[in-house]
Amino acid sequence: MTFHTLRAAPDTVRLGVFDAAFPAVFHIESGDTVEVQCVSGRDEVMPEPGSPLQSPPELLAILQANPGVKAGHIVTGPIAVAGAMPGDMLEIRIDKIEPGANWGYNVIRPLAGTLPEDFHETTMMHIPVDRENLVCTLPWGTELKMAPFFGVMGVAPPPSFGRIASKEPRIHGGNLDNKELTAGSTLYLPVWVPGANFSVGDGHGVQGDGEVCVTALEMCLTGTFTFTLHKNIGLAHPRAETPTHFISMGMNEDLDQAMKQALREMIAFICGKTNLSREQAYAFCSLAVDFHVTQTVNGEKGVHGMLKKGLLF
Repeated sequence: MTFHTLRAAPDTVRLGVFDAAFPAVFHIESGDTVEVQCVSGRDEVMPEPGSPLQSPPELLAILQANPGVKAGHIVTGPIAVAGAMPGDMLEIRIDKIEPGANWGYNVIRPLAGTLPEDFHETTMMHIPVDRENLVCTLPWGTELKMAPFFGVMGVAPPPSFGRIASKEPRIHGGNLDNKELTAGSTLYLPVWVPGANFSVGDGHGVQGDGEVCVTALEMCLTGTFTFTLHKNIGLAHPRAETPTHFISMGMNEDLDQAMKQALREMIAFICGKTNLSREQAYAFCSLAVDFHVTQTVNGEKGVHGMLKKGLLF
């Protein structure tokens, strides 16, 4: 069990895409811990020169190496885990998340978000961050306690997918935008390629369920993750847990279908952990499981179910 550090750099990040063909930039063993630097931003959202809002040099170097980039998550990786093979499950324990800058931003873009028909102008806010106290201050004076997490956490997708945008969450994880996945939580992902090839980025300082205007508090974050490989599990969809809840996930361009998938995943999870029948699990979900709209802005919308620990097992 070794501790590693992976910094963001032009040769350790990708912009806006996942692909099973991407080679790993870092190799670890199961049980290892990696501190991963992630950066967020592009030229048009950067603070003015001389501003007290400072950006890490790694972000500036990545933007300089990719002139004119307009969109797409900057994700650090892939990280290959020795021995991982398709059919296995990768456990990613989120040990710690720290702000990587003293600011973030929120932007409304035309033709995007939950209400594209209502908002037609680009509106951008720079939001100062108190890194020590984990508080951000909005332009009108409201202070929000931050709960940082990574919007994008994913392994390489199945090779048959080819090169896909990082925008849509899918069976490999990716742009889940699940605000429950803060430090202390664990994400479980199915492995689709040798090594699993995990990548992470899209730092969010704070976000409401829905992420309705298309962005959260977008900012640079550094995360510390411990990776554990589980052989021959056959997990088909991402799952997660927090210190207090088990989480199922559903993703679909139709919100109703996303809800159905999250519910089916929760029923399967309950049946796999107890001797309840499917009918009993279905009824229990209606009585005691909360289903939240994760996000409505990524093409593939998200719903996640939350089962409080201790109710069944």
